[in-house]
Parts: sequence; C-alpha cells; structure tokens
Amino acid sequence: MASRPTTVALIVAAGSGSRVGGAQPKQFRLVRGKPMLWHSYATLAAHPAIDQVYVAVGAGQETEAVAALADLKEPIFLQGGLTRRESVYLGLKAIATAETVDQVLIHDAARPFLPVHVINDLLDALSLAPGAVPALPVVDSLSRGTDILSETVARENLWRIQTPQAFAFQDIYAAHQSWTGAEPTDDARMLMAQGSDVRIVPGAEALNKFTFSSDFAGNSMPTFRSGNGFDVHRLVPGAELWLCGVQIPHDRGLDGHSDADVAMHALTDAILGAIAKGDIGDHFPPSDPQWRGASSDRFLAHAIKLARADGFELSNADVTIICEQPKVGPFRGKMRERLAEIMSVDVDRISVKATTTEMLGFTGRGEGIAAQATATFEKI
Repeated sequence: MASRPTTVALIVAAGSGSRVGGAQPKQFRLVRGKPMLWHSYATLAAHPAIDQVYVAVGAGQETEAVAALADLKEPIFLQGGLTRRESVYLGLKAIATAETVDQVLIHDAARPFLPVHVINDLLDALSLAPGAVPALPVVDSLSRGTDILSETVARENLWRIQTPQAFAFQDIYAAHQSWTGAEPTDDARMLMAQGSDVRIVPGAEALNKFTFSSDFAGNSMPTFRSGNGFDVHRLVPGAELWLCGVQIPHDRGLDGHSDADVAMHALTDAILGAIAKGDIGDHFPPSDPQWRGASSDRFLAHAIKLARADGFELSNADVTIICEQPKVGPFRGKMRERLAEIMSVDVDRISVKATTTEMLGFTGRGEGIAAQATATFEKI
C-alpha cells in the first residue's frame, strides 16, 4: 500500500498589522483568550495528515511568537521577510533545505479560525491539480464608483479567496523562485502564472481575515455546544478490562458486543449528543456482527470526525468512571494520553477521574462498571 504524501504547513506571521492599530502585531493579540496565531497553529498541528508546522515571523518577533505557542506542540520558527511573498519564499526555501516535502499548505495567521474540513478538502483536491484554494462565492451586489455609483459588476463566477492554500511543494517553490513581477495577491496567482491549474474547494465564513480593530470586537463570545453520555457494562470472568483505551489488569472484564470500554462509550455518546448526531447505537448497532469485539477507539474516532466535519473543535472532555474495583488512579495518565491521541487534541483538554457509590447499588456490589462523560465543543 502506498504511503501518504509528506505534508507540511507554513503559517505566515511576520507582519506588523498596522491597519489594526496599536503597538502589538495583530497575530499576537488575544482572540477568544488566546493569541491569534495560536488558533490556526493548534488546528494545523493536530491534523493527522500534517507532519510539521512552520511559522514565519518577523525580525524581533521571535520571543513573542514562542510565548504565543508555548502550550502547544513545539513549532519550527523561520525568519520572515518585509513582504508576505518574501516571507513565503524564505519559508519555502528553508523547508526545502531541511527536508523532502510533497505538499505544503500556506496559511495567513490573520485567519485564526480554520475548520478541519477545509484542510481535508484542500488535501483531497491536490490529487487532481497542483494547487487548491478555499473560496466563497460573492453574494453581494458589486459596483464601481467613487462617491457616486457608476456601473454594476456581474458577480457570477466571482470568488472570495481564502487561506490556507495547498500546493504540490516543488511546483509552488519553483513559482516563487522564478517570480519577477509585482507583489502578488496570493500564492495561487503565482502558480497560475506558470500555467498550472488551481482548484477551488468550499471555504468558510469562519476563515474571514482579521484586518481592522473592529474585527476583534465580535470574537469574545464563542459558540459552544455540550453533550452528556452515560453507559454501563457488567463485569464477567474471562474477559479483558478496557477503560479509556487502556487495558487494566483485573480478575474480571466487561461484557459487551464490542470491547465494552464503558468509559469510551460514554464519551462517544457525549460527543454525538453535543453535535445532535444520535447515539452510539445509531452508528454502530449491536445487532451488526462486524462490531463484535471491535476496539472502541473506532467509535470515538468516528464521533470526533463527525464533529469536525460540522465545524466544531473539542474544548474539553470530562470522563468519570464509577466503580469500587479496580483502582483507576494509577492509570489515569495513560487514559488521558490515549483519549487525546485518538481525538488528536492536547492532553490538557482531557479529564479522567473515578468515584465509587460507597458500596451501594450494582457498582458497589462489584457487579459492573458505569461511566459518564461530558464533551464541550467550540464552533470554529
């Protein structure tokens, strides 16, 4: 089976943001409690098809850039230039020197909210052309004029072009190397000037660019969705015990059609509830023999994929395991890491804890294990 292409992302974050005003470059100003650069970097770094994320920053911005991304997977910072095109070219040149790359996504830090489905569509489009851009159709009336309208411009086949823009690496690098014209509006124009096709994929309103100070005003109240999940499985002899994707040594295991990971089932239902997509039985019916003995990480991965396809990103997940035995505490760290790995998020977004029912009920008698979970998502 052929291996997937090596893919990197390059975020251009070297500008001064003079139109926003103030002394601080806009890519480091807070948006929803985080530096603007943080948002798109976090999304790109968590994507399973992206191998490395590079960030081009301006001279003297290195300290602020490191601080902005301090809680995320360590980026590779590159020296940017005086213009956007120069920053991209220097970035591509440094990447070409450092490693062999098949594909690159070039993104502007001024577009912080990047839906995962846009990344997926761009990468899929590269199998059909050497370049792809996200775009939205123009829906407003267009006219020319100064103080007085002079003529109406037909808006059919007009598009608002966004980033990230995806390219076959060598093609866009060659376009930058040979460019001799004026400052281009974007990288796609440079590839088109070489006679190459650039495909359009659906963009997103969330990708709108932050240009003026007023753009920051409406981004203090994000849209959140939450869901709850609850599940119970019986303890039986001769079965393996899996909780949050970690096998736990115990004299009994949980009985169920799949691997009966009660905690992961509760979390899967919480995610499906948050995005109003039914429950785990709707997607993986126990009457279907293909799910007999199946690993529950498949259920959880499916649920988080559905959430991202709808434009939601996980803010945090909280799982509570209810049992007398075994002791969950020694395994909590591994459980959090495994859930974070399956959902491609930072481990600090995952909480796993345990409690008992003080010897009351079926869990108190050691007949089974219950779990409940809450998942909270932010619309991006």
